[in-house]
Amino acid sequence: MAQKRPHVVIIGSGFGGLFAAQELKDADVDVTIVGKTVYHLFQPLLYQVATGILSPGEIAPSTREVLKGQRNAKVIMSEVTSIDVDARTVTAEALQHETTLHYDYLIVAAGAGQSYFGNDHFAVYAPGMKTIDDALELRARIFGAFEVAELSEDPAERERLMTFVVVGAGPTGVEMAGQIKDLATNTLKGNFRSIDSTQARVILIDGAPAVLGAFGDKLSSRAKAELERIGVEVILDALVTDVNSESVTYKRKDGSTERIGAVCKVWAAGVQASPLGATLGRQTGAEVDRAGRISVNPDLTLPGHPEIFVVGDMMSLDKLPGVAQVAIQGGQHAARAVASDLAGARDTSPFQYKDRGSMAVISKFGAIASIGKIKLTGFPAWLAWLFVHLINIVGFKHRVTTLMHWAIAFLSTGRAERTTTRQQLVGRLAVSQLGSQFQPTIGGVRLPLEQPYDPEAADRRTR
Repeated sequence: MAQKRPHVVIIGSGFGGLFAAQELKDADVDVTIVGKTVYHLFQPLLYQVATGILSPGEIAPSTREVLKGQRNAKVIMSEVTSIDVDARTVTAEALQHETTLHYDYLIVAAGAGQSYFGNDHFAVYAPGMKTIDDALELRARIFGAFEVAELSEDPAERERLMTFVVVGAGPTGVEMAGQIKDLATNTLKGNFRSIDSTQARVILIDGAPAVLGAFGDKLSSRAKAELERIGVEVILDALVTDVNSESVTYKRKDGSTERIGAVCKVWAAGVQASPLGATLGRQTGAEVDRAGRISVNPDLTLPGHPEIFVVGDMMSLDKLPGVAQVAIQGGQHAARAVASDLAGARDTSPFQYKDRGSMAVISKFGAIASIGKIKLTGFPAWLAWLFVHLINIVGFKHRVTTLMHWAIAFLSTGRAERTTTRQQLVGRLAVSQLGSQFQPTIGGVRLPLEQPYDPEAADRRTR
């Protein structure tokens, strides 16, 4: 009887999970990827789906298609509900089917959701930017705001509809604000008869004292100046205290408050790691921080469990940023450690992150980039951003179609993906209003739903 090969279970099909699986393609192991979705999401480009530049398929290729040539890899669409580190099992559920997987090695790369800093009810009025559902809902809200403004005869209502507030001045918030302004100023110019889309206000709010503060003072100042040049209003040192259907309220450092009338809001202000981090923390004794990230050993393993690796946005190590390259390199590091252990010479060397640089697009042909000691702004930075993001898109055909859509958006004023539906606009809101116990069924089979992120509810599911 043939001996069973070691089994590597990978939780998550994002950058960390996918690159870990690919790194194990020649290893004498069986690999199972367990993910809530069966696509690999290039999260940094979600804002381009939301603003009509790209389609979801271009930034979310099928995981099965990506791995179809890797015979030792298997993909399962299920949500992990529990992990038992003593029994070495992972339990997952989808469509009323429960699956229990036994593992020899576990790589946890479940990523993070949006954080509302204890105000999870804000999600109804200000979707985040973490999922395809988020991006499509925001696309419907953004384009829908202009459509309703065209119908309205109330000046005050028109002003609210044509005011867009983005909360969070990190890369996602800055890129989103810049694209909404470009959409209003260039793409939609002349499309309407009762409104002038170029008069739309785009407001970027952050509690920090600088835009893109992690890039350093010089690049941060250039980014703020470029945002203001294209017409984005930047409000800093301001904490958002309330978000409802018609407005955003913020408080300044001096204690004064101000209310902005706005129907369409975007939340890009923080992240909350997967609740699986808390699950593992309770069982291994590893520390879990306020953002849900779990502390790992220098080699990315958990204390007392050299067979468990945590990578990407879930891990806390040396204040590494939550960016794609950390997840990619972490997944590859974990996979190489597994392969070395199977070869009888376990590599326990610490994870060494190689910073590939940070970039953000601010306007058409305008960006900033920090690559080691090299600081770029304007068109050179935009070209660097274009190249880096293009090569990180998985699959040749997705790179080609993405490049075509970028040509349409950047070389002209057009956007190829302006289609929205009413279901995208109101779907999750309707589900939220029906309550957390609502579960639709087809033919007696209960269907899963993508609810606005609720850390407490998610943690309860993994207890």
